[in-house]
Amino acid sequence: ILQRRDFIKYSMLGAVTMTSLNDLKSFSDGLKNRDEKMPIMFVGHGSPINAIEENEFTKEWVRIGKNMPVPPAIISISAHWLTKGTYVTAMEKPETIHDFYGFPKELFDVEYPAKGNPALANQTKEAIHKAEVLLDKEWGLDHGTWSVLKRMYPEANIPVIQLSIDYTKDARYHFELAKELEALRSKGVLILGSGNIVHNLRMVNWRDPDGHYDWAEEINQKFKDSILSNEFDKLINYEKFGSAAQLAVPTPDHYFPMIYIMGLKHKDEEIKFFNDKTVLGSVSMTSFITV
Repeated sequence: ILQRRDFIKYSMLGAVTMTSLNDLKSFSDGLKNRDEKMPIMFVGHGSPINAIEENEFTKEWVRIGKNMPVPPAIISISAHWLTKGTYVTAMEKPETIHDFYGFPKELFDVEYPAKGNPALANQTKEAIHKAEVLLDKEWGLDHGTWSVLKRMYPEANIPVIQLSIDYTKDARYHFELAKELEALRSKGVLILGSGNIVHNLRMVNWRDPDGHYDWAEEINQKFKDSILSNEFDKLINYEKFGSAAQLAVPTPDHYFPMIYIMGLKHKDEEIKFFNDKTVLGSVSMTSFITV
């Protein structure tokens, strides 16, 4: 399979075997359907430096972590794990992947030692019928996942698995696949999408960290309007928004994690936006959670 280890580099990884049925049954027995569904959230994760820098965005991640119900486990869909086919991490101790370059050594020294959850990986595999889900013991947790969770759950005491994004499929495919995770959400598993709905690194304006291009602000608002009004088809067919959308989503890797969360959202659920700001001209930190 084709794996993403940084913005442009990919490496080959293999599938692995299932964990024991006893482990799967033990984890299943520990999950119970809840009267109220676990919130789902999409986070604009931005720069990896947010993992070690205190700022307005990381403060919100901390606040949400303190106020959200504590989940028994987390499934993360990160923009930084692209594969041909669909994979789920299934190791006991996932590696902290430093899938970036050019940052301070302090950032490369960060470890997020959350445990994996092979039983949840198996449940995820069994829940998804739209694709053959293969188990993976090579990937781990990339910065799209751990840079956010390090702030939300700094003790790293909640098991975390990642679900990959099949880069050969379109937005509607991922939207429909996400719906099959509903049963796990109903049992309290936190499902997190991590990317950026406006993400054009080629047009980043390093001279104006807090600035934004007009087109970026325009399309960010259109995406927000569609999210609030449950206009799923507009979000799936984002190309029809025109040239601003083409600039905002030059490649869909950072956009698709939001599509997963919208696939899980019920029309009667309200959305609350946070970190609603565009930075560096062409990167939107806009995030949302169901309430």
